[in-house]
Amino acid sequence: MQPTRPFGECDPFGTLIAWLLILIGAYIALTGQIPYLSQQLVSVELPAWANPRYVGLLLIAWGALQLLGWWVTARFDRLEITARELVWTHGFLNKQYTETNMSSIRTTQVKQSLLQRFLNAGDVMVFTTGDEPELVIRGLPRPGEIRALIKQQSGGE
Repeated sequence: MQPTRPFGECDPFGTLIAWLLILIGAYIALTGQIPYLSQQLVSVELPAWANPRYVGLLLIAWGALQLLGWWVTARFDRLEITARELVWTHGFLNKQYTETNMSSIRTTQVKQSLLQRFLNAGDVMVFTTGDEPELVIRGLPRPGEIRALIKQQSGGE
């Protein structure tokens, strides 16, 4: 089962882009100047709604909504690791529960992009039987520690 990434799901690169949108939007909203574009727009008659300050406010709102959406999503995701089972709860309005018995866990894999390695985040994949992962959790902090804990609890260490 190859998991799909829901629209708006957070990853480190997406978070960086959202913060850049907020910072660039704040600069445009405060100065009224769009870098590299304001000089070309001097001779063009723009309608009142195309004021660069509005563009800046729009960028701030867009970045803030992305961060708010990711924060709300993260608040309702929960990973519980006990001696008997691994429970992943995901979702805000639509809840999804995935329970995996610790004795059935065959292996745990961690995948990290370069940016995730710098930020100590990553994707954890839990395999029970077969070649496809039973559970894939994206964007977890400290994935190496989570992998070690799952391995310890499942009797692999």
